[in-house]
Amino acid sequence: MTTTNENFEIQKTEQEWRESLTPEQFRVLRKHGTERAGTSPLDKQYAKGIYVCAGCGQPLFTSETKFNSGTGWPSFNAPIENAVGTSVDRSLFMTRTEVHCSRCGGHLGHVFNDGPRPTGRRYCMNGVALNFIEK
Repeated sequence: MTTTNENFEIQKTEQEWRESLTPEQFRVLRKHGTERAGTSPLDKQYAKGIYVCAGCGQPLFTSETKFNSGTGWPSFNAPIENAVGTSVDRSLFMTRTEVHCSRCGGHLGHVFNDGPRPTGRRYCMNGVALNFIEK
């Protein structure tokens, strides 16, 4: 499964993405990969700041919405308004809701309905798909 450039503000060829991302970022953001749980330092990052897309720099989540889900991936209860889009992911013999950057289409992770109040959502993100900007 790959994300196409259709309907996204940021348009790059596959080669341009390969040149602008690390191999692991390319695998996750452009080929819908998943990093191994517990490998991202962003999972335990609790400083104040903004989490942005590693592909295009768009702000996606704030530190105020981050929580420790215990899953081994950075988790948030809500994205910044209009920062992400979703689609149906039927890979791995299950149906999940995929989350992607609304600006470049990069695969970020999945959203589940088992998060904390007030939203009840758990945006379970691949840390390699994010950069953190401390404020």
